[in-house]
Order: sequence, then structure tokens, then C-alpha cells
Amino acid sequence: MKKIIQLFLLVVIAGLTWWLYQIITTPLKFEAIKVSREVAVVERLKDIRDAQRAFKLVNGHYTKSFDSLIHFVKTDSIEFETKFGSEDDSLAVAQGKVKTIKFKLAVKDTIFSKDFNIDEISIIPFSDNVKFIMDAADLKTESDIVIPVFEAKAPFKAYLGDLDNQILINSIDAAKTIGRYPGMTVGSINSATNDAGNWE
Repeated sequence: MKKIIQLFLLVVIAGLTWWLYQIITTPLKFEAIKVSREVAVVERLKDIRDAQRAFKLVNGHYTKSFDSLIHFVKTDSIEFETKFGSEDDSLAVAQGKVKTIKFKLAVKDTIFSKDFNIDEISIIPFSDNVKFIMDAADLKTESDIVIPVFEAKAPFKAYLGDLDNQILINSIDAAKTIGRYPGMTVGSINSATNDAGNWE
């Protein structure tokens, strides 16, 4: 009987040890995976920001549509100009040596590397092909100035949904409690943020 009790106690102790180990390590593993995945999500959000800025440079506004953003990057170009000589040099101006040359470069060759796949820009990394939530608007300031703004968001559920559900719920609640978006985001359609991300 004594051996049965000892064996039972050993099983209970082993079970408690495993349970305590899980309680300690599961949140740590979740946080480590969260941090590593957010690196990839942030890089994609930066790509969206770069593409949106180029779109605004050419069109004067941001776009709500990934289809139009992707089409723009694939087919449009950005105009640049370079100046030769100084307009402060009156002799050079008089001799016609001050010139401005304008030229265009394809958007895809200007802001992205050659191996960048623009067709994947809308997809949140580590998600099941979930698209970023993107919007654009014209924001009117207190001084009646209209500013084009955009935002792109990746909720925690999209790229952490395959991890521990309770820790995910706790992370969402914690972010909401301190007034932060529960995920990664860049820009805002509610305020002029200079296209900043919530990681910056």
C-alpha cells in the first residue's frame, strides 16, 4: 500500500511539475514567436507605406485599394529632376549653363528590390492569406487644411491565431486597455501621424 501511495505521489509531483513548466514557458514562447513574427509584419507595413507614399507623390492622394496600389507599382513611374549648375551663379545662368533635366523611373525599380514580389504586399505574413486592413481618407485639420492620410493594419488574430488562444485573448485585452491597436499598424485615418507605425 505504501508503494502505491508513493507511486501516486510521484505521478502527482510529475504532473504538477509539467503543469508549472507549461505555465511558465508557454507565455515566454508566445512572446518570442510574437516578436519574431512582428519583424516580418513590420517590414511588410513599411513596404505598404513606401508604395503608398509613391502613389501619393504621383496622384496627390493615397489609395484604399491594394489592387490599384499593386497596379500602380507594376505599371507607373515617378518623375525626378536633376539640376546642373547653380541659379545663384548669374554668369552661368546668362551663358545657359544652368539646366534642369527631368526623367522618369519605373516605380517598381525605384522603391523595391528586383526580387520583391509586389503581388504579396497585401498579405499579412504568418496568416492564412489574410489581407492587411487598409483605408485612406482626406483629413481636415483645425486650420481647415485637408491632408491625405492612410492606414494599414494587421490584427494579432491574423498572424498569431495559431498560437495559445488564451494568451492571444489576453494580449488583445492588454492592448485595448492601454488604448493601443491590438496588432501592428502604420498611419492613421483619424490623425496626421506622418505615416508612423505603432512600433516607432
